[in-house]
Amino acid sequence: MVNAAEAHVEAQALAKIPVACEYPDVFPKKHLGLPPDRDVEFRIDLVSGTAPVSKRPYRMAPDELKEQKTQLQEQLDKGLCVDYRPLNAVTIKNKYPLPHIDILFDQLGGATVFSKIDLRSGYHQIKVQEEDIPKTAFSTRYGLYEYLVMSFGLTNAPAFFMYLMNSVFMNELDKFVVVFIDDILVYSKNEQEHEEHLRIVWGIDIPCALTAWIQYMGR
Repeated sequence: MVNAAEAHVEAQALAKIPVACEYPDVFPKKHLGLPPDRDVEFRIDLVSGTAPVSKRPYRMAPDELKEQKTQLQEQLDKGLCVDYRPLNAVTIKNKYPLPHIDILFDQLGGATVFSKIDLRSGYHQIKVQEEDIPKTAFSTRYGLYEYLVMSFGLTNAPAFFMYLMNSVFMNELDKFVVVFIDDILVYSKNEQEHEEHLRIVWGIDIPCALTAWIQYMGR
């Protein structure tokens, strides 16, 4: 474990965290690509009487087109964040509440050991419902692109992911787990209890089999 009072805290290698090594499926070494088919998929329900937004590409000068092609390929390699404001304007809003940060901190009283677990590209682990994939399309001079997984920028993505995480960890919430969208904090009174709590969290039969990073383990 790492003492949080130290000026500089170095992340522990996964191999040095014995309890984490018991769950290799949760912490794969490689990005697994497109997520598998699951019972949980992201939907985009449009307001009655509206249609998916379609816009033609802007006219660009040759040097701008060259730069767009370069940046498009770079972003395809890294993952895009598209301006979905027109689509969001005609999407029925998901009112599922996000938790207040101060209320989450209230749950940590008495805890001395913490693990912060960040889901690996969390949004991209959720497939978009097949019939809604065309709604995510955006156009460029070099073609039309669609998202197969839930994208940043979609209005209901945070609420949907919050609902999913609360559903997965319902029995552990406010006991030794707090969740904010794709960030999970496991908290315990001592190291022995903490290992037990981590085994419970990583041993949950999660219907969407999400993968994660350990960003911090310490006290």
